[in-house]
Amino acid sequence: MMTTRERRPRGAATWLLAGATVAALVGAAPASAEERPAWRDCAGEGAPTGLQCATIEVPVDWAAPDGRRIRLDLARLPATEPARRIGSVLGVPGGPGAEGIEDLKLAAGDLTELRRRFDLVGYDPRTTVWRDRWPQECARPGAALSDPRDQREYAALAAAMTSAFTRCRAADTTGLFAHMDSLSVARDMDAVRRALGEERLSFMANSYGGVAAAAYARLFPRRIRAMYLDGAVNQVDGWPGQHLRALPVRERIFTRFTAWCAATPACALHGEDAGAVWRGLTRAADREPIPVTSPEFGRGELTGWHLRSFAFPGDPGPGDSHWLAFAEAVGKARHGDGSGFADLALGNARVWAMPAALAMTCADGRGYRDYAELDRFGAQARTVSPNFGGASFDALGCAGWPLPVVNPARPLRTRGLPPFLGAGSTWGDYVWTESFTRMVPGSVTVAYDGPGHVLYLAGKRCPIRYATSYLTELKLPEPGTTCPAE
Repeated sequence: MMTTRERRPRGAATWLLAGATVAALVGAAPASAEERPAWRDCAGEGAPTGLQCATIEVPVDWAAPDGRRIRLDLARLPATEPARRIGSVLGVPGGPGAEGIEDLKLAAGDLTELRRRFDLVGYDPRTTVWRDRWPQECARPGAALSDPRDQREYAALAAAMTSAFTRCRAADTTGLFAHMDSLSVARDMDAVRRALGEERLSFMANSYGGVAAAAYARLFPRRIRAMYLDGAVNQVDGWPGQHLRALPVRERIFTRFTAWCAATPACALHGEDAGAVWRGLTRAADREPIPVTSPEFGRGELTGWHLRSFAFPGDPGPGDSHWLAFAEAVGKARHGDGSGFADLALGNARVWAMPAALAMTCADGRGYRDYAELDRFGAQARTVSPNFGGASFDALGCAGWPLPVVNPARPLRTRGLPPFLGAGSTWGDYVWTESFTRMVPGSVTVAYDGPGHVLYLAGKRCPIRYATSYLTELKLPEPGTTCPAE
């Protein structure tokens, strides 16, 4: 649910810009997912010493296991103390479309203690295969994304998106368009478990990987030895609910920004009520959108909804650079120059209307069911968040999804599940992860008191220490545990 500005290293939206991967589509083949993969040394430039690679094949459609298959790439770092080895830890990447193998390479140096007792395993999910093979037709936005003001505008958006989805599906030669729901991803994860020869796996899931983690817990609860969730989305709670949970946090961070601006002469809005300036700007832009031109995305208009959805950077950035740039862009935009927001707003509005991106999420129930639901949640959002309330940008594009929502939000049965450990930033994703872990009896979520998203990939030592203790000893910290900012 993050915008393209808020990327971590290998972040939630990095698939939008990533290049080729070694994952490839293959035709039907005699190799079975039950067979052990053939591991080979693959350590190269930038790769950790000892990295091994392999592939497995899984069905495109798990309901038709003898049909078309895809190849998924795996990588592992074997345990450094094999005599004391416990098993394997499988990383579950976010995105969707992020590369788990790149996550493993990135995190390896910070997980040396965990690696003493475990093989660390990364894999590139089916969404990564799709990301590198989607047809050009699927990359064309289906609509100019905006917040529908009434049933008529919502119906027009849905019709435009249905047409775009239909064209994308017709152009798809992979078969994946209809099979990227997280239940399918979870079945792939269990194929990885079988290929590793493990009776049970331990997991490290991050960001959108929490959706696949929940699907795995739904399908294979007794195959989970331990589950660590870092900045994970709680799809079980429903996407509109997650949006509402996040808004009060965003309001608190915005209050920090306005206090910072009042105390910082370098802030372009210093000496003014920065919050009032922002609200005045967004209201004016809703009445009369600001025309802008982006060198990358062409001409467009910025409405107040575009600004509320995409403009504010929650993380101040190094030396408060993000907040300095935001304040300067607000100051210019209120005088009709929206150039400081053009790339960000137009780029994100384009991405979240691309069938290629949306096909990886809509079958997980990401969209609004109808205009009545959008209107109801939009009103709630505006009530709890005067600065950022409105329709959730990441759900709007799924209007008009032409296929069944095979993985809707619904209660998760917790019988057979071990206690989970979560971690998240109090500046953002803690509320998502904590709402997930509290569903599972005995679970705990560690609060990281600083900005960030996916703490173990950012090398945050305190959360990594708790994750290592939990995964190794199945030992949870005390409820209410907090890590200071690093």
